[in-house]
Amino acid sequence: MSVEEIFQTMQTLIAEQFALDAAEVTMMTSFVDDLGADSVDLVELVMAMEEEFEVDEIQEDDLAQLKTVGDCVRYLSGRLN
Repeated sequence: MSVEEIFQTMQTLIAEQFALDAAEVTMMTSFVDDLGADSVDLVELVMAMEEEFEVDEIQEDDLAQLKTVGDCVRYLSGRLN
């Protein structure tokens, strides 16, 4: 799966969860600063990512590093490729 495909899938997941237009979601979008995500939002998003991309549980140490959409895309790219 290419970085672009991962990004497009993440755009869709985030748009659905935060009731946004997918076009508003960029690689630089910050979950907390731009989307106002709280810990519950982030847990739900991580669960959706794990299911959508069929990856094993994302470890808490890794989660702490995932602050933007781009961080998630790069992380998932590394896990999938």
